[in-house]
Parts: sequence; C-alpha cells; structure tokens
Amino acid sequence: MPKTTATAEPAEPALKRSTLLALCACVLVAQSMVAAINLLIPQLAASDLGPSRTEILWTVDAYVIAFAGLLIPAGALGDRYGRKGALLAGLGLFAVGAGVSACAPVPALLIAGRGISGAGAALITPATMSLVVHLAGPARRAQAMASWTLAIGLGGMAGNLGGGLVGQFLSWRALFAAMVPLAGLLALAVALSTPRTPRSPGNSLDPLGTLLLTAGLVAVLFGIIESPGHGWTSPVILAAFGVGAGLVWAFGWRSLRAARAVSGRDRTAAPSATPAPRAPLFDPRVFRSPRLRATVLGLATGFFGLFALFFVNSQYLQEVKGYGPGVTGVAILPVIVGMALVPKFAARWTAHPRPVVGAGLALIGLGLLGTSTADAGTPYPLYAGWLLTISAGTGLAMPALTLGVATSLPARQAGLGSGLGTSAREIGAALGVAVSGTVLAGRPDLASGMGSALRVVGVAVLVLTGVVVAGLRGRPEQG
Repeated sequence: MPKTTATAEPAEPALKRSTLLALCACVLVAQSMVAAINLLIPQLAASDLGPSRTEILWTVDAYVIAFAGLLIPAGALGDRYGRKGALLAGLGLFAVGAGVSACAPVPALLIAGRGISGAGAALITPATMSLVVHLAGPARRAQAMASWTLAIGLGGMAGNLGGGLVGQFLSWRALFAAMVPLAGLLALAVALSTPRTPRSPGNSLDPLGTLLLTAGLVAVLFGIIESPGHGWTSPVILAAFGVGAGLVWAFGWRSLRAARAVSGRDRTAAPSATPAPRAPLFDPRVFRSPRLRATVLGLATGFFGLFALFFVNSQYLQEVKGYGPGVTGVAILPVIVGMALVPKFAARWTAHPRPVVGAGLALIGLGLLGTSTADAGTPYPLYAGWLLTISAGTGLAMPALTLGVATSLPARQAGLGSGLGTSAREIGAALGVAVSGTVLAGRPDLASGMGSALRVVGVAVLVLTGVVVAGLRGRPEQG
C-alpha cells in the first residue's frame, strides 16, 4: 500500500456540509469580536469599572493586536501539530478570555481577557481555512473558500448587530458571558464533524524567527492603532514603526539566510557531519511572486476600505441620524446582502481573478465615495444603496483573493498561507480605522469629518486597485 504523505490530497473530499458549517461558524464568531465591542463603548465608559479613555482604547485594541500579531505563527503551529487540535485549543482560549472579560472587576483584567480571546482567534482562523483547503479537494475548493470568506464578512456584521442589540437591551458583560457556552458548542460541533488532516512535521516553527515576526507585527499594529490619538509623527508612534520595521527586517534577513542554507544542503548529495540547518518559519522568497504580493495587497485593500466604513458607519447612524444601538445594528444589515449572495457567483470566475478582483475592489472604492456624500438629510434607502455597492464589491473580490493566497504555498503550509492572508486583512482593517480616525480627529465633529474621511479612504482604495490588478497579470502559480 502506498505511503500517505503529509501533502497528499484526500482520496475523496471529506468536507461535508456539517463540517463546513462548523468551520465557518468558528471563524464568524472569532471575527465578530473585533467589531462587537465598538458599539458598547458608551456603556462601558459609564460602567462600574470606571475605565479611563486609554483603558477603553486598549479594551478595543488588545483583541486585534493579539489576533493579528499571532496569526502567522499560529497557522504554522496548526500545520505542524494538527489543525483540528489547534482549532479546538483556539476555541478553548477564546472561551477562557471571554470568561475573564465577563467577570473582570477592574479594567486591567478586561483588557487581559480580550488579549487571551484574541490569541484564541489567532489559532481559530488559520486552522479553519487550512482545514477547508485540505478537505474540500481541488474541485470544490473555490466554492468552499467562498463560504469561508463569506463567514469572515458576516463576522463583522454579526459583531455590529450583536454589539448593538446587547448595548440596547443588556449589559456589556452579557456579550462576553454568551461567548463562553457558544465556544463550547462550537468545540463540540468541530469534535463531532471535522476529521483530522495529515500533519506536516517537517514544517519549522523557528522560535526566534517567530518571536521576531510576532513582536514586529505587534509594534507596527500598535503604531497604526494608536496613531490617531498620538499623531502619526509623534515620538511614540515613530518609535513603534521603527522598532516594528527593524524586527520584521531582522526576521526577513534571518529567514532568507536559513532558507538559502537549507536549499544549499538539499542540493548537496554528499552527507555532512554538521547538523542540518533549521528551516525558517517561511521562506521570504515566496514574495518574489507578483501574484502573491498582489493578492496579499488586495486583501489588505479590501479590508482597509471595509473597516473604515465600519468605524464611521455606526457613529454616523447614531450621532447624525439619531438611531439607537439596536436600530443601528439592523441598519447596517445591507452590507451583509452582497457578501451573502455574490461570493457563490464569484467563485465560478476564480480562474479569471484579474477582472473579478479589479471590479470588486473598484466597487468598494466607488461605494465609499458615494457614502462620503451622506449627511443628516440623506434618505436611508440611498445610503443603504451605497452600502450594498460596497457589499457587492467585497463579495466579488474576496473569494478570488483568499483562494490566491491559500494556493500560493504548498498544501502542507496551508495554515501558514491562511495566516499570511488573514494578517493582511487585519492590518488593512487597522489601517482603515486609523486613517479614518485621524481625518475625523482634525474636524470639529463627525458630520463635517465623515465625508473627508471616506473620500480619502475611497480614493486610496481605487489607487491600490490599479496596483493589485497590475500584479495579477500572467498565469496563476500552482500552489
């Protein structure tokens, strides 16, 4: 009987509907907690915890920083030691963090709980995508990835809706308390429905490289997230960007040396008495591919625009239109429509990513420019039409971009590929919030600053769309 290798495709695709639903539900819940806290800020500020403005910001940011900063090593961890195990461990961490946050008697514990949940989300997201890639098989992979991408988008919407309803009718503690049994139910669903996939024990976790990359990403994310409050040119922010860039450069330099050493040893036929060089977390030379660079930039661009909208949208609907938190959550629902309906159609065109991605990102940019014209007198149906435009663009572009990143690395590194793609999403999302927040900070109120903020982001999305489309020339590489 032939020996099964770590990179072999399943003999028959094992991605059942129940498995796909469980995996998508996991990533939806993990993504929802990025946005849910935003609509609870007023209630949290007035709570018995008495948090300062800085502590409120860290309550929001701790989850995002831990989530995005740990994605790449978390994906590699799942590839090496087991994706299903990584997913279950991530759900456990997510539940522990939510429980700590729900019971927190002081702001510090609330922030710590958010960070623990973010670390759990970092394990959940790449593990789910990697399992989808392995279990779907080549014939169903595009449709399955469209469903996974939809779950990412729906997570943002579910966070806004859930946060709004909790803010309207319940205490902020109820949001975190509800996550504990929900994570338990998801873990049970995964345990019963999801088969294990072959591990990739040859993949290296490279502890020093992992530390350099994680610390570098955390420093960069800190700079992006804190820049609206401190100013982009303040010493604190410049230091964060400088440290982050230096650590990421050190990771790239060290990883490139290690990759070359491994390649050189592999080409040498003669045995050597010296120990084999340690492989890097991933080979930076993968970014020589224009298509990989373009798909990563495309993911960051789409979420840059989408989360700039999320940041401004809830404030506009509450402060300018006068909607309550619950109504605001419902009023955002048009953004779900395109994300829910378009990906299934877009999956049919993944063999031609250039026009699909270009059209999708352009719709996001144009929708943002349309939304920038809204004011207190704008009829809601017109505003909802612009939300639908952005939604359709997201649903059109994201499946092709996600599949492009997922297939850019060998199947044994699918979790790592997912980590790269999701890191791009989260960094883009953080930039979208930071840029729109910076523009708003320079205006006297939201009504006067919202249009400028969305115009800046919309124009940036359209410019970056041209760069992404140019990078998608040529035939797709085989992952």
